[in-house]
Amino acid sequence: MLAALAAFAGQAAVVYKWTDSGGVVHYSDQSVPGAEKIYTSTSSTAGAASSGGSTADSQASGVKKQTPGLAFTELSITSPAPDQTFFGDQVVSVNLALTPSLTPDQTITWRLNGQQIDDLGPATTQFSLPHLDRGTYAIAATITDQETGEKLSTNSVNFFVRQPSELAPQHQKP
Repeated sequence: MLAALAAFAGQAAVVYKWTDSGGVVHYSDQSVPGAEKIYTSTSSTAGAASSGGSTADSQASGVKKQTPGLAFTELSITSPAPDQTFFGDQVVSVNLALTPSLTPDQTITWRLNGQQIDDLGPATTQFSLPHLDRGTYAIAATITDQETGEKLSTNSVNFFVRQPSELAPQHQKP
């Protein structure tokens, strides 16, 4: 039995997941009060997660956690790019890469800075965010199977919006 436990310990790791007050999800190998403990395996299957949590391969593909009924080979936000900066009134285009396509009983929920974006349809994979104020933003998508209640989320993508300063020379009156 000890040999079996040693073999398991060599293939599994513990990751702690928590959400901060700003709605940003964090992962760490260090325990934090209130964090959820996730067991990961060292599976070599790209994009697949063990039933206890996610793998490094699934992190790289943009998937945080995969459940058996929601099997996507690709689920990631392709636009905006991580840490992309937008200037002025540039429109932020959002795009979700999703393979295979949604089934009729699956819906997408989008969150911007932890707040659900309500004016999108349940199968929206592309949309625009016009006229965002200056600041740092995080966007993420969650697929929900309405029959089973299972959920699968992308990693959050951070991006920045910068506005020209009112003190900049081009804004000065002669």
